Amino acid sequence: MRPLRTAVAGVVLGVLGLAGCGQSDGTATSASPPPPTASNTAASNTAAFPVTIQAGNGAVTIGKRPEHIVSLSPTATEILFAIGAGAQVSAVDDQSTYPPEAPKTSLSGFKPNVEAIAAAKPDLVVLANDLEGVVSGLKKVGVPVLLEPAATKLEDTYDQIRDLGAATGNTDKAEEVAGGVKQKIDALAAAAPKGKSLTYYHELDTTPYAATSSTFIGQVYGLFGLKNIADEAPDAAGGYPKLSAEFVAKADPDLIFLGDTKCCGQNAAALAKRPGWSGLAALKQGRVVELDDDVASRWGPRVADLAQVVSDAVRKAAG
Repeated sequence: MRPLRTAVAGVVLGVLGLAGCGQSDGTATSASPPPPTASNTAASNTAAFPVTIQAGNGAVTIGKRPEHIVSLSPTATEILFAIGAGAQVSAVDDQSTYPPEAPKTSLSGFKPNVEAIAAAKPDLVVLANDLEGVVSGLKKVGVPVLLEPAATKLEDTYDQIRDLGAATGNTDKAEEVAGGVKQKIDALAAAAPKGKSLTYYHELDTTPYAATSSTFIGQVYGLFGLKNIADEAPDAAGGYPKLSAEFVAKADPDLIFLGDTKCCGQNAAALAKRPGWSGLAALKQGRVVELDDDVASRWGPRVADLAQVVSDAVRKAAG
């Protein structure tokens, strides 16, 4: 999904929602991307309009810098604020919990209503899923729509940040954020302990569903040399197998990462009450990592924060 500049554009800079618990999902070695707050909205507007973005719904041409954006994707909301487009966002969906100042509404990204969205008078709608025929419905009423689907690899994250930067006229800030996230993740991965062959289990919910190495989040763990127990599940079709308590107990992972702490109240104490789990090495050695559900289920700039948590856990376990 690379924005393709129109002939009038003088800029030649190339600019390139995971689901956890039923929802939607760096810089140098120490700095994180600028916090996505309204204070970042004075971003440089280097992009010329009109601009055409190659999105999930094809080539989308945006005639002028949008000032009334509706985001129906929590990940897109995070990206928009991170790249300095916060002041251009007039409404976000009911699952957009970050940043706190995002103009949250009752609009749903799961059951989008074209009339309700159009009533917000958007000049751009960003979403992660084309549900209920929302893309074609909005097109019929003349509203530009960018479909930015869930990432399947880290490059998709950087690509979507740059897509939204071009679409909103914040190309420089988007490039800075994308580059910073990539730089931090690459640095963390390069510094990861080598040759430890640690195993892990990432829990999506209490079913329990897990994520294999073929998924976006599985690839993040793979950067740190971790071996995913879910890869050996008998039915891992789609990358999100439903595991049995017995399967996890038998695999006895070195590390357990919980992506269901906020939605489902899970922690080490709760895991210890599950049949056969109290003796797991991860519980006995204090290697249960309680993640922020939202950070673990979205593919925006805060994926660098997830990578930092995984890095810290690996270092501690390998130490």
